[in-house]
Amino acid sequence: MVLPVGGVTVTEDLEVVSEAQLPTRTYKLDLERGRCTGFIDRKEAMEQAILKVLRTKRFAHLIYSDDYGFQDMIGHERLFVRGELPRRIKEALLQDERITSIENFKLDFEKDEAFVSLTALTIYGDVNVLREAIPFV
Repeated sequence: MVLPVGGVTVTEDLEVVSEAQLPTRTYKLDLERGRCTGFIDRKEAMEQAILKVLRTKRFAHLIYSDDYGFQDMIGHERLFVRGELPRRIKEALLQDERITSIENFKLDFEKDEAFVSLTALTIYGDVNVLREAIPFV
């Protein structure tokens, strides 16, 4: 990393950019083949970021902070999952400053899995998560 030597001049035309306005360009993950397949940006990057948060177990990976990922529901009864799962998902997703809110949250149960559908409102547009499986037993 190179640091400036000497004085730094701040002029009136200097624009301060918030984190939310920074580029979202990232690697495109091919989750089926387990590799990177190019680059994505903006809304498509947000779709991937949301799925990655929901599929990453919270507190399990040293590379991530304790605020990143989803705290699973394995071992809990269906009644507890019905009440707690929406809160945990919203808490996990709203850690990302680019996500402004969660709407249209829907929860369905089939055997030992809960299926979640939701719309995440982001600064790049609405992202629909149509059917994500969350194991709980």
